[in-house]
Amino acid sequence: MAGSRLEKCGTVFTRVRDLIRSEVIKPKEKPIWYDVYKAFPPKRDPLHVKPNPRPSAKKQGVVPEIFYSEDEIRARFYELYGTGSRPVDLSKSNFVSTCQRFVDKYTELKNRSVPDNASLFEETAKTLLTEGIILRRRGGPPVSLEPRRGTAHVITSSVPTQLSPTHCSPNLVYIMVRCRPCYKSFQLLLF
Repeated sequence: MAGSRLEKCGTVFTRVRDLIRSEVIKPKEKPIWYDVYKAFPPKRDPLHVKPNPRPSAKKQGVVPEIFYSEDEIRARFYELYGTGSRPVDLSKSNFVSTCQRFVDKYTELKNRSVPDNASLFEETAKTLLTEGIILRRRGGPPVSLEPRRGTAHVITSSVPTQLSPTHCSPNLVYIMVRCRPCYKSFQLLLF
């Protein structure tokens, strides 16, 4: 072996000298600076001195927390909707998660208009629903039982209580839509 390649265990000159002695480097291939260094060596050999700082002298720096504006949106999204049933596919480079789509749509809607954050969050969810992305609330039914003011409330059941089973097919779906501000109910029958 030619020895260690670190300057800690020897200088570059001593390592090249040892390589020439062991005939790994032929005398014709020696570096240009070798003869100059051999003729005019430095007064002191350049030795590597390992720095020894006192361990108590090191200051423990506080690493600042890094938050992006999207982090708050993502945190609220995962709090309301969870991670979802669909796993993240890392093998596809163009895969965009539902959360990332939500964040992108949220920032797009925020740039267009500046309503308060709560209504903007709901508006983003509605916009994604129109695009075909269904968001289900975490730990609850897909449709809330108590709607917010100004929204429609949808109740579905297989067969209404007013109709007898002889008049209805088993595939009949009964939908009642209740408008919150005017407290009127609309009934729809879907076959």
